[in-house]
Amino acid sequence: MMALASDHAGFTFKEKTKELLTQLQIPFKDFGTNSPESTDYPDYAHAGAVAISQGECDRGIFICGTGIGMSIVANKHKGVRAAAVESVAAAELARKHNDANVLCFGERLLTWETAQKIITTFLTTEFEGGRHERRVGKIHSLTSC
Repeated sequence: MMALASDHAGFTFKEKTKELLTQLQIPFKDFGTNSPESTDYPDYAHAGAVAISQGECDRGIFICGTGIGMSIVANKHKGVRAAAVESVAAAELARKHNDANVLCFGERLLTWETAQKIITTFLTTEFEGGRHERRVGKIHSLTSC
């Protein structure tokens, strides 16, 4: 199950992402927002990240103006590895090297065509494991700091 979340600045792309996921037959849960009216991104990022942290959802796509705010909030939650990306290459490497389970991007920074390619790459790229597994394991370890 994919968690979707956006604030007002990412609302249009979230709605388009829902259409894309439906076409790809990927189930999702929409954590809001439900309109382009001004909202606070932490409310929706927290809701989606909690669902991932608690195992209700496996991965997520969070969208705001830049993707940065959503990623900052999402990464506060145990087990969440959110990556704010602006390119297909970054989405690919976030999956391959970081096992990112939340994709964050900004509607103000991308065209829908680029966002769609980023989403597709995030959905189809597998974690490489190997040397990256040790590093990813240190992300949520209190002894790694």
